[in-house]
Amino acid sequence: MNILITGGTGFLGSHFATRFAREGHRLTLAVRDPASARTRSTAGAFDYAAIDFRRATRSADWLPMLGGIDVVINAVGILRESGGQTFDLLHRQAPAALFSACAQAGVKRVIQISALGADEHAQSGYHLSKRAADEVLLGLPVAAAIVQPSLVYGAGGTSARLFGVLASLPLIPLPGRGDQRVQPVHIDDLVELVVRLVDGELPDNPRIAAVGPHALTLREFLAALRQALGIARPPHFIPVPDVLTDSAAKVASMLPGALLDVEALAMLRRGNTADPSMMRRLLGREPRGVEDFIPRREAGAARLGVQLQWLLPVLRASLAFVWILTGIVSLGVFPVAESHALLARAGVPEALRSAALYGAALLDLALGVLMLAGRGRAAVLVVQAGLILAYTAIISWKLPEFWLHPYGPVSKNLPMLAAIWLLYELESHRWNTST
Repeated sequence: MNILITGGTGFLGSHFATRFAREGHRLTLAVRDPASARTRSTAGAFDYAAIDFRRATRSADWLPMLGGIDVVINAVGILRESGGQTFDLLHRQAPAALFSACAQAGVKRVIQISALGADEHAQSGYHLSKRAADEVLLGLPVAAAIVQPSLVYGAGGTSARLFGVLASLPLIPLPGRGDQRVQPVHIDDLVELVVRLVDGELPDNPRIAAVGPHALTLREFLAALRQALGIARPPHFIPVPDVLTDSAAKVASMLPGALLDVEALAMLRRGNTADPSMMRRLLGREPRGVEDFIPRREAGAARLGVQLQWLLPVLRASLAFVWILTGIVSLGVFPVAESHALLARAGVPEALRSAALYGAALLDLALGVLMLAGRGRAAVLVVQAGLILAYTAIISWKLPEFWLHPYGPVSKNLPMLAAIWLLYELESHRWNTST
């Protein structure tokens, strides 16, 4: 069959595309920048159609790419609004235009990836916009299925990253008592479900809840996920009062890239569960539980991946703290006369001592602040390593007795250099893989 997938380069869409291509279907991915998508694709050769969801709000915008298409899968979705990317535009207006075009073009089947909670009780902008598109599709003369996933877990997914990090923490914060209800589904089960809906008969009820076998509290989910990651230590939970959780969500709503904002918290509190019987019937088996989300052979790599998500920021912040504190201390907290005396012993001329002291202090401050910035950290780390090596060489030459100091002011440079090296390798890898 000829299948058109919107959102085909995203987390869900890329999994759908890979599976259908493997089964011999001809895939067309509707993307904003086909050249970029083709370069980044690792799943195989697809056809690409250029379309900008932010502007494709008329059926006429979609009709040219629907000739010969048998099935359309709409997998476009955003978790947060940003600039021109709004829930109403990307979840309602553009999909509604696409669905109308499908009916006009005689597309045989449309699969809409909606969301669990996009029902008559929906209150969030995310759920309301998804529900609006669902209703448009069901009102058209085209065979359709509305797939409503709960939290979707899979390597590379937002949910896997967020909840994996939480589950791996030594102390796990919970909103309230952690009794919010979730029913996570594995990405492979969701893909299998969509395959069955494309290849087989559609059920009488067009709305299909894509959920795991059991509803869990958030506390139970994180404990089970921690065990699946192979972390032997039992979890230690810290209930966070609602007032603090709400305040944190409000702050996060103002930060780009934050995963838990006000809307996400409200959806979590509402609960995210459903009857799994339709899922069982369509799959022909029980969907996998959280304990089976991560194959045992992959647990070690998965555990390291999520732990690095929080260990690296801790290491980064620790290094930044050292440089910033050193700069502040050098600017006057430590007696200036004693600093000048050390510079004199190191061979710095008297006329240059103040400039050397304050220049080095300001450089330390700058290196600490830049460590907390987004890009360019690899270059900052190189400068830090070079500066430490230079300081170490000068001290070893002019003040060798500091190697034998009981507090180890020079020997501690060795673990500092090792930490900088580790961060440099990881920062360079992250930059290379993102470009």
